[in-house]
Amino acid sequence: RPGAFQFIKDVPTDWEQSIALAGEVGDFAVIARKDRNSEDWYLGAVTDADARDLDVSLSFLGDGSYEAQIYRDGAGADYDTNPYGIEIESRILTKSDTLSLALARSGGAAIRFKKR
Repeated sequence: RPGAFQFIKDVPTDWEQSIALAGEVGDFAVIARKDRNSEDWYLGAVTDADARDLDVSLSFLGDGSYEAQIYRDGAGADYDTNPYGIEIESRILTKSDTLSLALARSGGAAIRFKKR
């Protein structure tokens, strides 16, 4: 999956800030982290064996716009029948936006918000 591997190559290892945005112990979690050396943010979302739809406020972002590089469960993704279903997309977003995430069973999303 070379397309998805790009996120691993981009993600830093030194964080300035970490924020728990949503979650329930044992069910799901949504975490945002800010890179220490840039204005970029990274978001990770993961769910248990239940698929779920989440609306995530992007109010943690700084002023201005960001290119959201989104790596998410693809149509028909499922940990049992289609564990590699992935979609990669790019959108321009700001802190006033809300991002809707459809997480497949035992799925998730990883997003890089690159400051423009």
